[in-house]
Amino acid sequence: MSIGETLAEERSKAGLTVTQVSLQTRIRESVIRGMERDDFTACGGNFYARGHIRSVSRVIGIDPEPLVREFDEAHGGAPQPVSAIAAFEPEKPVAFRERRSPNWSAAMAVALALVVVYGIVQLGSGGEQEQRTARQVADAPVTPTATPTPTPSPSTGRGDPVAQAPRKKVELRVKARRTTWVNVRGDKGKSLFSGMIRAGDTREWSAKKKISILIGNGSGVRLTVNGKDLGTPGEGGGVLRLSFTPDDPEAS
Repeated sequence: MSIGETLAEERSKAGLTVTQVSLQTRIRESVIRGMERDDFTACGGNFYARGHIRSVSRVIGIDPEPLVREFDEAHGGAPQPVSAIAAFEPEKPVAFRERRSPNWSAAMAVALALVVVYGIVQLGSGGEQEQRTARQVADAPVTPTATPTPTPSPSTGRGDPVAQAPRKKVELRVKARRTTWVNVRGDKGKSLFSGMIRAGDTREWSAKKKISILIGNGSGVRLTVNGKDLGTPGEGGGVLRLSFTPDDPEAS
């Protein structure tokens, strides 16, 4: 089975249309239809074709790497890495002009002369500066020192509310109202589930930091996040992408 036939068949199994895949990947529908016919000319080159194959494969829930390897074998192989020496070595040697050694004797003589001049100026103006500073200190108003106000200690009475301990994981429960395709990923994009959930079935997943879900038909499921019923997320139907953390849903 060719790359295009595989993309078309898996998209159909996932219950997605070309329009839905285009909305999720931001790839034009005409380009996706061409890819499903094994025509990658509209992708704009092999580099972009590989990226389009990966994007479409992730949305329809399949591993893109076998298809990318098949594409490389059919189009001259994967691009070869360029060594650091080849990347930074100039094609032509660069000629550098020979620098003359600086005249350190002349520089030291100029610096010594500047130090002597600076010392003479400082001796002449030192007494006046000291007198001016003394007058400024004597005439300055005395600012009273503010007494710090003690900070009241927090109340420890029985009437104080007790902070709720933060959740250590996020829990997602999905109940299918009708047969719907879903793709669920956990921490660092780890795949937890990808496939169809039949009407009446219930599935549950959990992760430490984050759960993301891609729903083929937003009106076909009912979600419960961290024990709170969120109802049906997409009453109008269509593809829906959501993500949740241990802090969701926010407390009302």
